[in-house]
Amino acid sequence: MSKNKKKSSLLIYILTPVIVLLICSAVIVIGSIVPYKKASVYLNLAFMDSFQHGAADENSGLKIQENNIDLEYSGETSSTGEIIRPAFGEQFAVLSADALEINVPVYWGTGQELFSRGACQATYSKLPGETGNSVISAHTDTFFDKLKDVKTGDTVTVYTKYGEFQYKVTELISFNKTDKKYVSSTDEARLTLYTCKKDILGASGERIGVICEPVSQKFYVQAEEEKN
Repeated sequence: MSKNKKKSSLLIYILTPVIVLLICSAVIVIGSIVPYKKASVYLNLAFMDSFQHGAADENSGLKIQENNIDLEYSGETSSTGEIIRPAFGEQFAVLSADALEINVPVYWGTGQELFSRGACQATYSKLPGETGNSVISAHTDTFFDKLKDVKTGDTVTVYTKYGEFQYKVTELISFNKTDKKYVSSTDEARLTLYTCKKDILGASGERIGVICEPVSQKFYVQAEEEKN
């Protein structure tokens, strides 16, 4: 009987550190995965990976151009005008909505550096003032943190180098990152804003956003004259 007890004690003595080691290893692995997933939320820069155009790292040759966008233009305007197409990496607009609580700079194109500076408009989409879908996205933890608070009927204004474009929120949307329904081209003019849905466990495959219909457009006559 005593021999069996000794064997059991020896077995427990040997297995205990092994079990402790396995538990510690599991904790370390889980602890490393969660921060990585949290980082992925911030570093999932294109949101819809299949729509990302161009690269934006130090080796890509990206030239970021900052512009002073006039939010209080008082010159002559027209209901029609010409679009001034920006270069990739150029800030060409400022997006404003009361619910966002901040004026968000908007860049043409997507990439890590651009998303760290503001919202980004996908280059496959139409610019404000053109017929079609203008698709703008930003990080949920930074520039579009308050996008979830935007409601139907709210006004969204996009100030560009060439004009001021006002929209009304008509629909709140939620979709999976693989669903291209809301970010694809359209026959009518619209503005689509979206971001990642927050998930405390890490990266989320869900997107939330709003669809806006145009209310008014004012092209700057001075901008057209300078262009010509």
